[in-house]
Amino acid sequence: MQTEPEPITPPEVPTAPVVPSGRKLLAPIWHTVLVVAIMLGNSYFTASYMTAHRKSGVADSGPRTANYLFTIGFELFLLLLVAAGLWLKKRGLRDLIGGKWNSPEDFLIDLGIAVGFWIVSAAILLGLAYLLGQASAAQVNEMKQRLGGLIPQNGLELTIWVSLSIIAGFVEEIIFRGYLQQQIGLLTGNVYVGLIASALIFGGGHGYEGTRNMFRIFVFGALFGMLALWRKSLRPGMIAHAWQDGLAGVASYFLSKSGMF
Repeated sequence: MQTEPEPITPPEVPTAPVVPSGRKLLAPIWHTVLVVAIMLGNSYFTASYMTAHRKSGVADSGPRTANYLFTIGFELFLLLLVAAGLWLKKRGLRDLIGGKWNSPEDFLIDLGIAVGFWIVSAAILLGLAYLLGQASAAQVNEMKQRLGGLIPQNGLELTIWVSLSIIAGFVEEIIFRGYLQQQIGLLTGNVYVGLIASALIFGGGHGYEGTRNMFRIFVFGALFGMLALWRKSLRPGMIAHAWQDGLAGVASYFLSKSGMF
């Protein structure tokens, strides 16, 4: 008795990986690549410009007011770019921010968390500065030369700086902890990969501050990322970020006036 031969099963053709329905991306992948490329490109050219300007022996790094206004414009451009990518997937910026302030108590809770986070992160970054040798006189002088031209020198510049700090606190938390951290987490299926990758891009976006400061900013970004994961909201991070940037400018302004910077 003859048996019929078993049908030959054609080999499976590998298919491109797909994102499960429960992990819908925030924006197209090409959009994420574009956002990262623009930020890192701006960091590279800004760092190159400041290095060349400093080596030329010119004390100032250019008109501060124009630099501040350009940075504000660049931040808002990135925000619009991210919003456009979200729109392509029928999402909005509110989806990234999370959390709600339904009462004054809700705001005060986030404010208290932001203050506590700022104190802890400042202590961590100060410790890192000592470990990296940034507390030495030579490193302090190098930082003065690198960043001295960015410090506000009058009331108008200080006002614009504070405005820039508030905008940066809002925009950068949306871009790095809201968009990139979540998007990369969705792409890789691991929220912590998203956290580390977005923190690396955050550090890389500050090339003008030098390699050691870029590492500290990476750590700072990772701390912001952990805060966002814990609170499931960007609001405390936005407050702490704006406060940190604003305080740095105000403190540098008064130190400059006293002849210490």
